[in-house]
Amino acid sequence: MPRPTALVTGASSGIGLVFARKLASDGHDLVLVARREGRLKEISDELAAAHGATTEVLVADLTDGDDLARVEARVSDTERPVDLLVNNAGFGTVGRFAELPINEEDREIRLNVLALVHLTHAALGAMTARNRGGIINVSSVASFQAGPYNATYSATKAFVTSFTEAVSEELRGTGVQVMALCPGFTRTEFQETASAEAASVPSLLWQDAEPVVDTALRDLRRRSTISIPGLHNKMAAMLSQLAPRALTRRMSGLVGRRLQT
Repeated sequence: MPRPTALVTGASSGIGLVFARKLASDGHDLVLVARREGRLKEISDELAAAHGATTEVLVADLTDGDDLARVEARVSDTERPVDLLVNNAGFGTVGRFAELPINEEDREIRLNVLALVHLTHAALGAMTARNRGGIINVSSVASFQAGPYNATYSATKAFVTSFTEAVSEELRGTGVQVMALCPGFTRTEFQETASAEAASVPSLLWQDAEPVVDTALRDLRRRSTISIPGLHNKMAAMLSQLAPRALTRRMSGLVGRRLQT
C-alpha cells in the first residue's frame, strides 16, 4: 500500500516540526512547507534516514500571494493527493495594539487567517471528491476569549476555531474531518518571535510540543472537532466560556501585561 501523505506548514520548527516527525514515524510521507530552505532540507534528510519517509520541500512565505498559490496547487493536486493537511504556520505579536507596527499586524492576519482559509479550501476540494482526508488547523486556547496585549493574535485564533467548527459541521456524514488544535503555552520558538517574556509565565502552565502533537493525532483519530491538550488548558477554556466576558477580558489583560514586563 502507498504511504499516506501529510502536508505541514511551518514545518521548520516547534509544533510543525514535531508533527512532521510524528507523522513520518507513523508511516506518512511528508510535504514540508516553511521559509527556511536549508532547515527544511535538513529535516527532509533526517526523516528519510530515521523513518524511510519520502519528503518534498516547498519553500514558501504564505503571506506572499504567489507562494501561497503554489502551496494551494500542491494541496489540491489530485494526482499526488494530500491525505492530511496541518495548517500550523502562524505567529503572534505582543503589546498595545495602538503602538504595534500595522504592517506586522496585517501580515499576522494574512498568515494566521487568510493562508489557512485558502489551504483549507484547496484541500477540501480534493478530499471531498475522494470522501476521505483530514485537516488540523492549529489554533490556540487564546481563541476562547479576548486577548488584551495579544489583540490581533487572539482574534485570528478565535476566527480559526470558529471557522473550523463550522466547516466540521458542514462535513458531517462525509469521510473528511476538520479539527482545531487549541494548545496553551508551548515551548517553541513562538515566544521568541512574539517577543513574549516567557519567564513571567508559571512553569506549570507550559507544555512541550510532543504531548501537544500526540493529543492532536489521538483526537483526530477519535474524530474530535476541538482538541485541547493538557488538563489546565481544558479548564481554562471551560472557565473562559462560563465566566462573564468582562471578567475573562480583565484577567487576560493582567496576564498579557505581565508578558511585557
